[in-house]
Amino acid sequence: MANMRTAMDAAFWDLNISTPRALDGTARSIPGEPIPLDGSTASRALRIQQLSLLGNGFPVGIIPSYCPTPRKELGSFALQSLLFKAATSNWWLGFTGQFRPKKLVSDIKAELSSVDEWELPILKDIGKHFLEKSLYAFGLCSQLSLTPSSSLLLSTEKHGEKKGRSMRAMLFHKLPDHDVTLEAAWPELFIDCKGRYWEVPESISLDCSSLVSDDGLRYRFGLHKNGGHPRAVGNITDEPPLSLMQGICAKAAFSYEKSKDFWRVKEKKEDIVIETDKGRFYRPSYDIRLREPHAAVSGIIGGTLEAWLNNGSSSPSDSRHRSPFGVDLFGSLCYTFQHGKFKEAFGDLTRVDARLDVSSASALAKQVSKVFRKASADNAREVPSSPRLNLILQQQVAGPIVFRVDTKLLLNSPSGRPGLQLEDFVCSLNYSLKLLQSGKVVAWYSPKRKEGMVELRLFEF
Repeated sequence: MANMRTAMDAAFWDLNISTPRALDGTARSIPGEPIPLDGSTASRALRIQQLSLLGNGFPVGIIPSYCPTPRKELGSFALQSLLFKAATSNWWLGFTGQFRPKKLVSDIKAELSSVDEWELPILKDIGKHFLEKSLYAFGLCSQLSLTPSSSLLLSTEKHGEKKGRSMRAMLFHKLPDHDVTLEAAWPELFIDCKGRYWEVPESISLDCSSLVSDDGLRYRFGLHKNGGHPRAVGNITDEPPLSLMQGICAKAAFSYEKSKDFWRVKEKKEDIVIETDKGRFYRPSYDIRLREPHAAVSGIIGGTLEAWLNNGSSSPSDSRHRSPFGVDLFGSLCYTFQHGKFKEAFGDLTRVDARLDVSSASALAKQVSKVFRKASADNAREVPSSPRLNLILQQQVAGPIVFRVDTKLLLNSPSGRPGLQLEDFVCSLNYSLKLLQSGKVVAWYSPKRKEGMVELRLFEF
């Protein structure tokens, strides 16, 4: 069913959202904002690892992506590839590249249109267009296994049309029942609920997360530091979100998750081992997570506690103040219906997930009280406080190919009265890889952000 853990992860700093704006393929969700769509969360596999595997199925190992750029002449279309890789038993290194062909093609066409005769200087002028640095972006990533349970990841990337470079370092340590992560980025890219991007010059976090226990309990705690004033990416005139302003935050959260089946058709041995006159054949589902038809309801409820060391106002023009302490509750309720076992070539999978998300119970309570006090519509329509209805539709197209639509509906009309308003949706084609049991190649597009890319997603559960 829909991933319930994003309800807690969205309150912290490390929920990755897929984006082709960065070579590592990720941007961070802004804590305290509405829970992102399941279809927009990034793969757990590193982008450089994805390119290594995806390159085997694309011509010359080149993977396309699409996203707007600050300079329109560069175009939105880009080509990515893994240019070099090296590995030993406990270390690997990869070098990736990106190329935007639109400006190059336009410049060469303009050059040729003014040529009467082909001469050597003309060829030199055409060759200079290939050296335009704004056409290219390069990234370097390396991971070292320090111990069987610890690893260090270092990466950097440089976009030709931008000044400076991005750098990231992450130290991961796995305990028997916890994961500990120390991560730093200069700068860090964040995305808000409106699909707008913000860059924080410095972002450092230390996080400890428990594994989900058998009874559904989970908790997290950690420290986070923002440094410098957040900068808008693109033509954004709004003030940055308060949670991105400079300061140090200590945060803790807990959650309790539970699910209940109304009915479920359990997979049996005879379902996956087919006996014929020619012998026995093994025929599993294209995806082990989609192998059993069922109807179920699941829910998660939790709370957060945070403390800031300053009020977050770092700009003379910004009069907002961040509360030094915060306590809140969040929750989600999901209903799932699946028809089919996802084994046959056609018509063997139809699935619907409907999830109601409340990201901030305190903000919702304030909103309701303002409505009863007949407050203004602007106050009644506080975006973070309004509940969201997430709908996920998956339909088999043919064999392992599934068409999926993720839709987020805001339970508020433009006038501030109760109603449904389309806030976001992502459509995708998913090609399930049976050999990986629950791996898939995903080609998605977001009309709201005007972005799309191809990803390899593993362990999406």
